[in-house]
Amino acid sequence: MKRPTTALKISALDRYRVPILDRTLDLLELLTSKPQALTLTELTEALKMPKNSIFRIATTLTLRGYAERDEDTKAYRASRKLLSLGHAAVGGQRLVEAAAPVLSSLRDASGETALLGTLAGNHGVVLDQVPSPLPVKVVVEIGHAFPLHTAAPAKAILAHLGPDKQREFIKQIRFTKYTPKTITSAKAYLSELAEVKARGYALDRGEESETFACVAAPVFDHRGHPVAAIWISGPSDRVRPAAFHRMGEMVKRHAGELSRALGCPSNA
Repeated sequence: MKRPTTALKISALDRYRVPILDRTLDLLELLTSKPQALTLTELTEALKMPKNSIFRIATTLTLRGYAERDEDTKAYRASRKLLSLGHAAVGGQRLVEAAAPVLSSLRDASGETALLGTLAGNHGVVLDQVPSPLPVKVVVEIGHAFPLHTAAPAKAILAHLGPDKQREFIKQIRFTKYTPKTITSAKAYLSELAEVKARGYALDRGEESETFACVAAPVFDHRGHPVAAIWISGPSDRVRPAAFHRMGEMVKRHAGELSRALGCPSNA
């Protein structure tokens, strides 16, 4: 049986592989797949590489601004520079620019902090925000990673992926219980995603922290593919269950506006 032409080409190219670049990319992929920072020991154990090599690569990435090192814990995480580089490569800068006026409008309409985010590996990441004008508000760092099983924006995006893609993401989820309201099984999560798709918006009902709640809706690109989500986040005494539907419809309208700005077909 003949080997596929593509496989032959890849095999022929193997002799041009640069080992140190391979190791660097392995390290970057690991850093971007984890929401938490990783110590040198954790990196070494995960990558099965010499600690000295990991240290030199991580130090170089830190000096170039693609990784950050916590001086107290000595742990590394991917930086906002790396995040912006990746999103620029797939047109992410256009997404952030197109979202800016929509987020401002959503903040004004809701009174709560309005945010933009997307998926990155086995977690989500915040791309931009417009803080609430109220003295008590939710404000997060750009680049902040959020769990897939608790966060409304992650649910909003995943609900509109195909079943195979959904399963790929769900396999990566560790259903850590943060509050009594946290979803803790794949079965319950799939049921939640079906409800999200049916109503068009997703909720975080205090599933990561009981002090705040979120309402999110998906953003679609020109192919009708869910590439991001926008959401509002606020203290749970303001973003209350009685207001979820009203807020959900509001967020949906703004997400639709951003989707149209990205060229999304009207029937998507």
